Amino acid sequence: MESVAAAARSLRAGVEKSRALGQALARAGPRVEEIQLALPALEAAVRPIRAPRAELAAAGPHIDRAVGPAAAVLKVFDAVHGLEPPLLAAGAVAGDLAGYLAVLGRLEEALRFLSDNSGLAAQWLADIVEYLGDHDLADPRFLADLAVTLEGLKKPSGDLDGGLLAAALDMLEAEFRRLLADHSAPLPLAMQQLNTTSASTAAPSLIPAATVHKLSLILDRLIANGRQDRCLSVYADARGGVVSASLRALGLDYLRNPVDDAQALGPGVELWGRHLEFVVRCLLESERQLCNKVFGQRKDDASACFADVAAHAGILDFLSFGRAAADAKKDPIKLLRLLEVFDSLNKLRLDFNRLFGGKKACVEIQNQTRDLVKSLVDGAVEIFEELLVQVELQRHMPPPPDGGVPRLVSFVVEYCNRLLSEKYRPVLAQVLTIHRSWRKETFSDKMLVNAVLNIVKALEANFDVWSKAYDNVTLSYLFMMNTHWHFFKNLKATRLGELLGDAWLQEHEQFKDYYLTVFMRDSWGVVSPLLNREGLILFSKGRATAKDLVKQRLKTFNASFDEMFRKQSAWVIPEKDLREKTCGLVVQAIVPAYRSYMQNYGPLVEQDVSASKYVKYTVDGLEKMLSALFIPRPRRAGSFQIRHTNDKITSAMTGFYRSASTVK
Repeated sequence: MESVAAAARSLRAGVEKSRALGQALARAGPRVEEIQLALPALEAAVRPIRAPRAELAAAGPHIDRAVGPAAAVLKVFDAVHGLEPPLLAAGAVAGDLAGYLAVLGRLEEALRFLSDNSGLAAQWLADIVEYLGDHDLADPRFLADLAVTLEGLKKPSGDLDGGLLAAALDMLEAEFRRLLADHSAPLPLAMQQLNTTSASTAAPSLIPAATVHKLSLILDRLIANGRQDRCLSVYADARGGVVSASLRALGLDYLRNPVDDAQALGPGVELWGRHLEFVVRCLLESERQLCNKVFGQRKDDASACFADVAAHAGILDFLSFGRAAADAKKDPIKLLRLLEVFDSLNKLRLDFNRLFGGKKACVEIQNQTRDLVKSLVDGAVEIFEELLVQVELQRHMPPPPDGGVPRLVSFVVEYCNRLLSEKYRPVLAQVLTIHRSWRKETFSDKMLVNAVLNIVKALEANFDVWSKAYDNVTLSYLFMMNTHWHFFKNLKATRLGELLGDAWLQEHEQFKDYYLTVFMRDSWGVVSPLLNREGLILFSKGRATAKDLVKQRLKTFNASFDEMFRKQSAWVIPEKDLREKTCGLVVQAIVPAYRSYMQNYGPLVEQDVSASKYVKYTVDGLEKMLSALFIPRPRRAGSFQIRHTNDKITSAMTGFYRSASTVK
């Protein structure tokens, strides 16, 4: 039993030992796992020690070659960060632009170095990592993480400086704006008025040369760093605002609301020509020179910027106004307006070519100018070539019922003289020459003169036709007297009269004298003989019979005088000298005969109770009545009617008489 008890105790002790051993093993398990996990790292750490000495020695030079460029890149990075204070300091640009640009140049140079070398240095480091991995000289996991980092460094990045360059460029751009704003005052009104009257030279630049130099330097750096569009926009807005402000005082609202009537366009066209010359030769020429100085050799940028400034100057509005003149209602006066617009543009032709020619940015201005010139030439030639037809078409229109000068005569005489004046003749000749050249035809000044003379001669041919339209022959004499005298008086000592010649003019003066003679003979010349003395001097049947004869002759005279005066009171002689001469002749024909008659025979009837029936006029009263004859009254415009069915000619002729009605 003791043996059994001893065995039991021994067995119990073994079980306890086994339990304790199991618990110890359980406690040692995590430590074993930690050791197991640490073993690879330990193995990697000791691998270089375990690596062959030759491989370790061979890796050294490769590592040195890769680390050298990387160290240089890091040194440049440090230099870039050192440039932050001078570049971001307040007032640094305005205080010392040259110094600021020098520092900016160092930054740009550093960034170019980083851009060119950062990727290369990272690539060399990546090659070393790959080499170490291939030769099992470092921990693979460490090498893998390092490879991922280096792969990111190899990709190009635009933020190598942390935004320092962008901030510096923003400061330069702000200084660019400030310089423009500080030197962008509009042209003084006094200088505008001076240049408006004589716009032969560009306005003096209000930007000092030193400031222009600064603008150019800043512009170079901004454009070199990709800010071209922003620079052009800033410059165009600033200088365009200056031009707009300079023009605002001129009052250019008329450019946007042109009238559709050539007669009313006259003052506007004259003002338009002066303003256009001022804008082109003074303002825009000054801006062109400034653009060239600021942009330097960047011709395309200067052209684009100048085109925007020209747009602010309203150059297209000026061209649109010229187009409105070309599109105005057809009218002979429109020819003068077209010639005036063409002349203004032609005077500025070289300036337009210099400012806008050959510049892609100014294509719209070039095209609109070219189209406007063509419209002006075509429109002017069309109206000029129709003038002769228009005059001939009026041959069968009724003449003035009062025997006065037709408005057409007054208008054509004045109109043709204007066409041959120094103001219009060379311009019209140039327009006709250009138009003929488009058709491969030639033109000479003699052809122009002949065309105008043919218009005048066609008008002259209308006189006889118009005179025959009167039912009263005496009125036709008055009409011919008026018209020939008006022709002579208004053509003498004029350019047109010189071309027609003295002999031609003298014929009209002679015609005037002839028709005045026949007018007096057939009208008042038949009234005064009614007061004849036949039968009164030698009358032998007594006083009563003589009184009856005097009464009868006074009654006949009064009736004839009243009828003649009534008719001729509605007639006119527009020219004062001719009217006074004619009235004088009428007075001379009637008053002396009436005075003498009344002195000799008036007493026979003046004491009669019915004397007022026969002695209706006193001598003075009669003279006053006759002296007041033929005075023109205001005419109402539009007394001529157009009856032709041809739309083109009807439209033209309506305009012709609308123009003619304004002459009187």
